[in-house]
Amino acid sequence: MILRFVYIMFTGVLLAAFVGVGIAAFHSVPERPEVPFSIEHEESICEQIENEEGLRQIRQEQEKFDENMKVYRTKLEKYNREISIISLIAAILILVISLILFKKILIIADGLLLGSVLTLIYSIIRGFGSGDDVFRFSVVSVGLVISFFLGYIKFIRPTQAKRK
Repeated sequence: MILRFVYIMFTGVLLAAFVGVGIAAFHSVPERPEVPFSIEHEESICEQIENEEGLRQIRQEQEKFDENMKVYRTKLEKYNREISIISLIAAILILVISLILFKKILIIADGLLLGSVLTLIYSIIRGFGSGDDVFRFSVVSVGLVISFFLGYIKFIRPTQAKRK
């Protein structure tokens, strides 16, 4: 019984990691802009502040860095939205596979089911990084519907079948 539980947990976690690593391997993260040297090193700033030209240069570097960070954040929000959608689709596919193809092999079906739930959690977490409240609501809504569906298929339907 304990070995069964460990196997299901291991399979579920490994499957969710497989999806996450697979997405990362084929969908690269936007590159974060580098902090300018003068902003990163305080001693350099102190030396440059002493003259007007140095101060103006620091302000320009800071403005450019702020602009680059704004573009980066926008790209990162888009990236998180895309990753959330891809992992949500993967979670649904894994769920369907576990419910349809592995009906008779319960230990594998349960591992896939757990992997689907963990992938769904990953999708929801990525959705929170999207910067879009409607998108977040949509992803959480799909997660809620899937959890109700899973609860029905896994727990309610089998007890109704036993009563008949």
